Amino acid sequence: MHARLHLVLGLSLLAVSASLCSAEAPLPPGLSDFTLPNEGEPLRVFAYKPPTYTDGPLVVVVHGSDRNASEHRDWAINLAERFGVLVVAPEFDKERFNDERYKRTLGVLLAGVPQPRDKWTTNAIVRLVAAVRAKESRPGLPYYMIGHSGGGQFVVRMAFFMPHEAKGFVACNPGSYPFPWRDVNYPYGIGGLPAELVNDTALKRFHAAPLTLYLGTGDVWQHASDYFDLSPDAMKQGPVRLARGQNFFETSQKIAAERGWVFNWRIVETPRIGHDGMRMLAAREVEEALFGAKPR
Repeated sequence: MHARLHLVLGLSLLAVSASLCSAEAPLPPGLSDFTLPNEGEPLRVFAYKPPTYTDGPLVVVVHGSDRNASEHRDWAINLAERFGVLVVAPEFDKERFNDERYKRTLGVLLAGVPQPRDKWTTNAIVRLVAAVRAKESRPGLPYYMIGHSGGGQFVVRMAFFMPHEAKGFVACNPGSYPFPWRDVNYPYGIGGLPAELVNDTALKRFHAAPLTLYLGTGDVWQHASDYFDLSPDAMKQGPVRLARGQNFFETSQKIAAERGWVFNWRIVETPRIGHDGMRMLAAREVEEALFGAKPR
């Protein structure tokens, strides 16, 4: 009898152990990284959890054309400590995610051909958020997006096509935007996109998205070394990144006013900072860009 009881208890403990091992472990305090399966296209994800973290939101940091996710995670440590947030930075390598699939079109179009929604690059963010929520056992964990340069392009276009339930999209110093020009092809305008993606319903939703253009007033140079886009369609948007962001905001604000649409965008500028992701993430104004201005 005792032997049978011990056997039953042993099997029960093994079952509990297996269950615990299969459960998602929470992100450890400090620096870490993990692999997101991402439907067969695994991504390395760099993370930071403040040692004093309790219940703050998640901030997804999107790198630019250098594909330096670990550096972006490191640059966001100060942000995580200041605001008590979790930070994750997924890495989109050039071998699988060229500029077209990554920052230019997000895989919505490839070689001018519309792609199925389940193939869009932004689905990786949805899966990443779900994975962190599972790790933290917080199915309702709120999240924000922030990206610099090419990552800013990614964030703007995600706000356009896949807003989901993100609390905010912060685009820092993007090099170009999907201007509401139907005579200019995407990604610089909205020409060539399927009608259902750019009809009035879609555009109205985009203008209502919680999008912030976070611009450094010193980003006024045309340096090929930092991937400045000198293509004709990009130059139509403005001579430098700062002007392009200001023009995009003003153009979109005017359209929303003319059509009576809700316009939830904000523009936040930080003085004298150029095309510098580290300084943008550390600037005082990043708090307003992410979470809105504090009441006075």
